[in-house]
Amino acid sequence: MNTAPIYSVTQVNQYIKGLLDRDGALAGLFVRGEISNYKCYPSGHHYFSLKDAEGAIRCVMFRREAASLRFRPENGMKVVAFGRVTVFPRDGQYQLYCSQLTPDGVGELHIAFEQLKEKLYREGLFDQAHKKPIPRFPKRIALITSAAGAAVRDMLRILGARWPLAEAAVIPVRVQGAEAPGELCAAIAWANRHRVADLIITGRGGGSMEDLWAFNDEGVARAIYASEIPVISAVGHEPDVTIADFVADLRAATPSNAAELAVPDQNEISAWLAQTEGRMAQAVFRRLERARKELEQAGRCRALREPMSYVDDKRMLLDYQRERLAHGLTGALGREKEHFARLAASLDALSPLKVLGRGYAIPKREDGTVLRSARTARPGDRLALRLCDGEISCEVIKPVR
Repeated sequence: MNTAPIYSVTQVNQYIKGLLDRDGALAGLFVRGEISNYKCYPSGHHYFSLKDAEGAIRCVMFRREAASLRFRPENGMKVVAFGRVTVFPRDGQYQLYCSQLTPDGVGELHIAFEQLKEKLYREGLFDQAHKKPIPRFPKRIALITSAAGAAVRDMLRILGARWPLAEAAVIPVRVQGAEAPGELCAAIAWANRHRVADLIITGRGGGSMEDLWAFNDEGVARAIYASEIPVISAVGHEPDVTIADFVADLRAATPSNAAELAVPDQNEISAWLAQTEGRMAQAVFRRLERARKELEQAGRCRALREPMSYVDDKRMLLDYQRERLAHGLTGALGREKEHFARLAASLDALSPLKVLGRGYAIPKREDGTVLRSARTARPGDRLALRLCDGEISCEVIKPVR
């Protein structure tokens, strides 16, 4: 008879879990692989698999550990995971419980930077159409930076030397550490809410990527984008580039360069004003010189020196034109009279009275119609004969055919 004990599934799984948990090699190990089947649940837990060319292992990263991630895991990303291997008794499957996850071969911060840059670029936060113009002569400038750093002293010195008319107000914030992004966002929002300036400069001096990371924070980027006051980003040294530089209305290479871009140079403005004054003086002098010459020319004008001579000349011209007009009218009238006489003679030659004067007569019926042919006359017709000196009445006795 078989006396071997019979175990439940749960007992077997718990036994195997105990074996794995007691194995020190599995309590904390690094595993390199490629992420696949990645999912992030609303609970904040991350589930995925790590695979290589010949195998795969299931992994889980709970919300507490995932909160420290500075990048977003993606399928196909090669990573190094650190954690412990144990069994989940309910499923009877072993998996890697990750406590750390870092990109393989590329820095974690670099991955996070590129991912956030791509995300904000797709949303349009970097578009030039959203950039606000920097005021030419700002009256009040808000410096959102560390009050203890060398950067703020350099900016105050340069602003005072270049354009002392501008008032600089320092809004002190932390620019490094976990609290820095929240303070930067709050300072930018406060400056806009109270309209404390017409230009904002935010930034800090140089440092490592970790030191500058507050200016790669998504919240800070969105606060800069939402600012109604133009923002100049001045982070680190010239080679340093942050997300804030892409979102800001103007990017400065350094904090000192930001102060130079924010205000004009009073010496350059003074020189420009002096040149403008000189050009205006020359323009006024040239205008006066032209006016003087015009006045001299006008003084030599006969019409102004002897105004009645001009009237006399016009009177003489009027008399001359009147004489020409009268002569022309007389000639035209004579030609028209001759033309009229010729037309009257032609008309007289064609007049029927001339024909009647040579002994001819025009017979008319009683209705006034002219008798044109003897064939149309009938005996007894009464006719009126029109002669050159009058009319006589007659009666047709017998028409002659």
